[in-house]
Amino acid sequence: MNQEHSCILCASSQTRPYYSNENSSYLRCLQCELVFLTQSFHLNNTDEKSRYDSHQNNPNDAGYRKFLSNVFKPVEKYIKPNAKGLDFGSGPGPTLSLMFEEKGYQVDLFDKYYANNKAVFTKTYDFITATEVAEHLAEPGQELDRLYGMLNVGGVLAIMTSMLHEQIDFSAWYYKDDPTHICFFNQFSMKHLANQWGATVEFIGQNVTLFYKRSL
Repeated sequence: MNQEHSCILCASSQTRPYYSNENSSYLRCLQCELVFLTQSFHLNNTDEKSRYDSHQNNPNDAGYRKFLSNVFKPVEKYIKPNAKGLDFGSGPGPTLSLMFEEKGYQVDLFDKYYANNKAVFTKTYDFITATEVAEHLAEPGQELDRLYGMLNVGGVLAIMTSMLHEQIDFSAWYYKDDPTHICFFNQFSMKHLANQWGATVEFIGQNVTLFYKRSL
């Protein structure tokens, strides 16, 4: 099997063509059900950053805060006072981290382009958030394994990403049309991760997954 055709989440060679057009080619993993864009269609770093620079994420935007509250509320309900967190993929206008800081929590930032502070990967955290990030990852298996490994026992990893389900017509799905969106999860993909990690998993709505790190 061509390495480009191996699953980027679970590394399985059991992948099959899923959808293609003149600008893209997607595979689906038979083991974890991830759908992903083949590497030859990925943007280079310059074009990818240019796309991110166009995002208008304003921390003072009430609508954006309401959107992020789908992660903020369940995580805050779970964590203890003075918990320390990481906002992974914080973007050009960090907002979720501010929402936690306003409630007295300490939050570190990491972003490939806007907060490339690799020191965070030497630390551990009580909560880690990755909002609208997972779909951008070229190596989601490695990245998410690393994040889960950085959780303290009893901690929570929150992932927000629009997930595939049976009612979605992939050919017409707006979410795939962003050229920086290169992998798409469904609930089975998330359960695959939970089983691999020995985590408890909870789904909130259509796009939020919480992984709880159980006591050893």
